[in-house]
Amino acid sequence: MTDTTAPAVRPAAAPGTRRLLRRRTLWLAAALAVLAAAVLLSLAVGSRTVPFGETLDALLHGGDTTDAVVVRELRVPRTVVGLAVGAALGLAGTVMQGLTRNPIADPGILGVSQGAAAGVVLAISAFGVSTLTGYVWFGFAGAVLATVLVYGLAGRGRGGATPVKLALAGSATSAFIASLNTLVLTTDAAAMDQFRFWHVGSLSGRTSDVAWQLLPFLLVGTVLVFAVARGLDALALGEDTAKGLGARTGTVRAVGALGATVLTGSAVAAAGPIAFVGLAVPHAARAVAGADHRWVLTFSAVLGPALLLLADALGRVLLPPSEVPAGVMTALVGVPVLIALVRRRKVVAA
Repeated sequence: MTDTTAPAVRPAAAPGTRRLLRRRTLWLAAALAVLAAAVLLSLAVGSRTVPFGETLDALLHGGDTTDAVVVRELRVPRTVVGLAVGAALGLAGTVMQGLTRNPIADPGILGVSQGAAAGVVLAISAFGVSTLTGYVWFGFAGAVLATVLVYGLAGRGRGGATPVKLALAGSATSAFIASLNTLVLTTDAAAMDQFRFWHVGSLSGRTSDVAWQLLPFLLVGTVLVFAVARGLDALALGEDTAKGLGARTGTVRAVGALGATVLTGSAVAAAGPIAFVGLAVPHAARAVAGADHRWVLTFSAVLGPALLLLADALGRVLLPPSEVPAGVMTALVGVPVLIALVRRRKVVAA
């Protein structure tokens, strides 16, 4: 009886799997095309618009013209930082929503963003650091310490670091750190003046040094979050079900949180707090990829930088000759996109 029924099941499942794979592949190709267009726009537009042909020529053949120098020396590092920051925030947002099973979680839910801000405030006020390359290390250290504090608080008591306790501990820690930052900044006008340029969230002025500092963190964080993709699939079914399937939920949460911290801490330290990328991008990724976190993470790594670079390019041409920071533009662009996405119930389920 078993031999006669088994062949009937396989043909029915295989076409469905192939169709799903084909659909995901087509969507991924479309997302990569959007990202390529965003990169080209980021390199070409600004206070000095460079024709697309000259932009490509500057990338491929160099040259010493003004346009070539602008593209290679100013816009290439800025674009690379935008790619890294967008991918980091998209991946971190996906992981945090998966770990907490909270569809409105973002990379700052563990106090990472406020911890990074505290590191930058300390760097400016106590050590006199005034360069972006100096901010990165202090911001990253602050993000890591804040995450350790949140996990320490949430892990106490029965049940350990559950999603609800993590969210509550993260919110409380963020509020506490924010109050300390405000206390320092309101009593130090010089620090406040420097800090506000970082805190608005921008890709402006990011150099190749910042890009090189950011890339190793992006690589490490990406490896960590993809390592727990299967575990996130199990957690989406619930704690008890995940354990019944053999998932080591504690390990998944620890490794996933570490990866999200590395990604968010480095991204926020390099570019400042960038709103809505880590919140909205995972919803868009799930809308086209389904529930498989390996695919959701892949789409998030593509859609995150696409959104950030498009927002940054738009901010450069919206109110010339002034420039609207990327952190402001992502909020303006991200809010209507997020509203449209959450109206579809199936995309808000983690």
